[in-house]
Formats: sequence, structure tokens, C-alpha cells
Amino acid sequence: MKRRAQPALGTLVEISIADAVDGSVDHVLDDAQIQAAFHAGFAVIHAIHNLMSFHSPDSEISRYNRAAVGSVLDIHPHTAAVLAAARDVYLHSDGLFDVRVARQLVAWDFLPAPTTTAVDAHELMGEMYSLPFATQIYKHADDWLDVGGIAKGYAVDCAIAALQACGVQHACVNAGGDVRVLGQAQTVYIRDPQDPQRMAGQVQLTDKAMATSASYFSQKSVSRKSVSRKDVAGGMRSALLHPATGQSIVDAHSYTVMAPNCLWADALTKVVAASGDAQHPCLRLYEAEAFII
Repeated sequence: MKRRAQPALGTLVEISIADAVDGSVDHVLDDAQIQAAFHAGFAVIHAIHNLMSFHSPDSEISRYNRAAVGSVLDIHPHTAAVLAAARDVYLHSDGLFDVRVARQLVAWDFLPAPTTTAVDAHELMGEMYSLPFATQIYKHADDWLDVGGIAKGYAVDCAIAALQACGVQHACVNAGGDVRVLGQAQTVYIRDPQDPQRMAGQVQLTDKAMATSASYFSQKSVSRKSVSRKDVAGGMRSALLHPATGQSIVDAHSYTVMAPNCLWADALTKVVAASGDAQHPCLRLYEAEAFII
């Protein structure tokens, strides 16, 4: 097994390839082929990061957030695929997953404001964006998008596809807990949400993806307070929130979803977190299963 890691998508992304000349699998690639695969995998991850980063003023998401209501913007097929998937989960979950939560996260200082406009916390006004053509988005309302809760999973899927295109048959891509395994089974560990430094269990993944969401992932230190969720206006806050109520999901649980691809697993963790239901009907639509710790 050969591993490489690079910072991207707001985390450390690790790619592991088992098709090495070491006898661990029946399919082998030479060193040049392995290096080319690593390069291809990380290249697509960085491309998606640059297209959809909320923090980058040059990203397509930032361009949408600054645009006036009524704007029609050309977008890359990667961005279009993520926004179409986000809209799909939004509709099938009755709004429990919504990428328009950025305004609330800005109000709580978890994200930087994309414009100098005053922030109105938890305002999901008007119709959601639409995609009139394959690579265009129409802005119906003055909303701000943050696709971090789905784009990371999409990037993992794209990295797996890039590895496959290079001839890799056995690999794992892990983007801060958003994981997809190709071929040979891999052991993936689940953190204890009450003590994230220790592991609460493990899962064997084979040709499947898994993602976990929890409030401890948005750790911050504020006013000398070492907290796992930011304290704002006298209450505990996390970057994990319920779109319908605008309230932070602050508890001692973690929400894990396994699905055929990481895009769905990533988004569906928020549905499970907001509903508290590991059997939510939405899961079946995406051939997914979930558990709560």
C-alpha cells in the first residue's frame, strides 16, 4: 500500500493505492503508473476545491454569492453536478439538507462574509436556485451557498474515478472522514463523539463510501475558551445546523452514512443529523444506510 496526503477541501486528503509491486493484491502497477495515478487523483481534488471553495473569492460559489438576484451564471460541469445533487437531496429530504445555510454560518462567524452586505441570520427566502441548462445556474433569491457538506464527497468520488482511469483497481480516498474504497476491503475507524481522540468502532468497506458528521468537527477556540462548538450570543453553536429551524445541532452524537458513492453519503449525514433518524426514508432512495453513535 502506498499513501500520499495533501491539504485540500478544508482538510487533509489521503490517497492510498494498493496496486503496488509488493504482492498484496493480484493486480500491480509499476512506480511510474502509481505516481501518475496519485497526480491525477490530487489534480481533480484541487480542481474541485478551486471551483467550489466558499473561502476563495475566485471560486464559482463565491461568484454566485456575490451575484445579484436574477443573474444567470455559467458554471463548470463539476459545479453543476454538485448543485444538481444538492437540489435533489434538498427536495427528497423535505429541506433537511440545504446548501443555502451559508448566511447563518456567516452570522455565527464560521464562514467569512462574501460581500459587505449586512447579514440577516437564518434567512432562506425565495425559491432555490435552478439549473436551466447543463452548465448554467439561475439565482432566484438573495441567498449564499456553501456546498462544503456535499462537494467534499463529490471530490472523493472524482478522485476514485481518476485513479480507475489510470488503471488502479484497489485504493482508498479519505478526505477528513469522507471515505470511499475501491476494490480490496479497507478498515475505516469511527471516532467516539464524546471523546474524538479515541475510536468507538470500525467498519470494513469494500467498493463503498462512508461519511460522518458531528458537531465536534467544527472545533474552535473562542475568547480563551477551548470548546468543541463555538459559543455565540450565550449559546453553543456548531457548523452543523438544522436548515428548517436555523438551530445548531449541538449534541454528543455522530451521524454516519454508507452509500455507493461519497457524494450521497456526505449529504445524507446532514439529513440524519437534522432528523435524528437513522432510518430516514430518504436513505433508501440513494441505497444508503446509517447509524448514530
